[in-house]
Amino acid sequence: MATQKSGLKRRLKARHLTMISLGGSIGTGLFLGSGAAIYQAGPGGALLAYLVIGVMVYFIMTSLGELASFMPTSGAFSTYATRFIDPALGFALGWNYWYSWAICLAAELSASTLVMKFWFPHSPSWLWSGLFLLVIFLLNILSVRGYGEGEYWFSFVKVATIILFIVTGLCMIFGILGGAPAGFKNFTIGDAPFHGGALAVLGVFITAGFSFQGTEIVGVAAGESENPRKNVPKAIKSIFWRILLFYVLAILVIGLIIPYTTKSLQSTDVMVSPFTLVFKKAGLAFAASLMNAVILTAVLSAGNSSLYASTRILYAMAHEGQAPKFFGKLNKRGVPVAALVATTIVGALAFLASAFGDGAIYIWLLNAAGITGFIFWLGIAASHYRFRKAYLAQGRSLDDLPYHAKWYPFGPIFALIVGVIVILAQDYQAFLGGRIDWMSAIAAYLGIPLFAIMWLGYKLVKRTKVIPLEACRIDDRGFDQEPEHTEKKDACP
Repeated sequence: MATQKSGLKRRLKARHLTMISLGGSIGTGLFLGSGAAIYQAGPGGALLAYLVIGVMVYFIMTSLGELASFMPTSGAFSTYATRFIDPALGFALGWNYWYSWAICLAAELSASTLVMKFWFPHSPSWLWSGLFLLVIFLLNILSVRGYGEGEYWFSFVKVATIILFIVTGLCMIFGILGGAPAGFKNFTIGDAPFHGGALAVLGVFITAGFSFQGTEIVGVAAGESENPRKNVPKAIKSIFWRILLFYVLAILVIGLIIPYTTKSLQSTDVMVSPFTLVFKKAGLAFAASLMNAVILTAVLSAGNSSLYASTRILYAMAHEGQAPKFFGKLNKRGVPVAALVATTIVGALAFLASAFGDGAIYIWLLNAAGITGFIFWLGIAASHYRFRKAYLAQGRSLDDLPYHAKWYPFGPIFALIVGVIVILAQDYQAFLGGRIDWMSAIAAYLGIPLFAIMWLGYKLVKRTKVIPLEACRIDDRGFDQEPEHTEKKDACP
C-alpha cells in the first residue's frame, strides 16, 4: 500500500463535483416522501417547510464551501471540528458520520430489494442486495473516478427526471397537457394552504431535512477534486438553484396538481408516488415503471455515496489519530482499501440484521443513525463560525479566501438555531396527549446521547479543551493531498 506521502488522488473533475452537488441528495425523500409532507401540512405548509430548511441547508453549504475550497480535505467535518473547535467534537462527529452512512448503506440495500420486487416479485432478496453491494463496492475500489463516474450518471438520471417532471407539471398547470388547467384551486380547498397549523409545518421540517441529507458530500469529495479552489465554489453556487428548482418547485407542482386531501399521498408505494400520479395524469401509461427505475437509480446513488463518504471519513480520522492507523493507508490508486472493506462489512452485517428475525436490532440501528445528519450539519456551521474568527484572529486577509460564505455570521448562526429546533422537535408528538410515549421518544432521540457519550468520553480520556482562536491549525493544504507536481501533471490534457 502507498504511504501517506502519496496522498489521495485528485481525479474528480468539475463535471463530477457539479453533478454530485446537483443530484447528491435527491432520493426517495423527494420522490416518495414529498407526498406525505403535502398531506400532513397542506401545499402551503409543505412549501414553507422546504423553503426554511432549504435556506438552512444553503447556509450550511456556503459555510462548507468556504472551508473546503480553502482547505480541501477528505473527511472534512471531523477534520474541521478537530482543528477549529475541539478534537473531542471532531472525534464524535467523525464516528457518528461514519456510522450514519454505514447504516445508510444497509438501508439502501434493503430498499433495492423492494424496488426490484416491483418487477420480479418472486425473486430472492439476497440476490439483488448482493449484486448491488458488489456493484457499489467495485465502483469505489477502482478509484475515486469510479465513484465520480457512477455518481455522475446516477445524478444525471435523477436531475433529468425532475426537470421532465417540472416541465410536465407546468404544462398541466397551464392546461397544455392533461385537459383543463390545474390552476391554483388546490391551494383553496379545505383549510389549505396551511393544513394542520404550525405543528404540522414543524413536523415537515424533519421530513424536509432528511430529504436534503447527503448535500454535504461535495465537501468530502473536495479533497479529491482536481482544482478545489475553483471547482468547489462552482459546485456550491449551484446549490441555491438546486434547492429552488428541484425541491421547492417540485413541491409547488405537486401541491397545485394533486389535492392535499388525496390519501394515497401518505403512501410510500411507487405506484402512488406523487411523481407517478402527476405523470399518469399527463397521460404517461408507463409512469409507475419509469418512477421505479428512477427510484432504483436514487437508491444506488445513495448507496454509492454512503460507501464513499463513510470510507473517506474513516480515512481522515486515522490521520487525525482518532481511528486505527491502518485505515489511513492507500493503495496505488489512492483508495483507502482497509476503510472501504471495513465499511462494506459493517453495512452488509447491518443489512443481514434487517433480513433475519424481526429486524428489531436493525430498527434501533436506524433510529440511532437518523438524527446524526442534523448533528454533523451543526458541526459544519459551528466549524465555519470558528474558522472565520480564527482566520481573522491570526491576522489573515479575507481576500486570500477562494470563496466567501455569504451573510456571515448570520448564515451559520441561522443554521445552528434551525438545526437545534429540528433536532429537539423531531418527535414532538410523543410528548402530546397527556401521556409521554417513552418508546417513541427514546427511538427518535437515541442518537443524541450516543453522540454526547462519544464527545464527552473522548474529552475525559484525552483531556481535550476548546482550542484558542490563535492556536487553531489553519492550512490551505490538507494532510491528504498528493504532491503539487502530481496535481499539475494530472491537470494536463
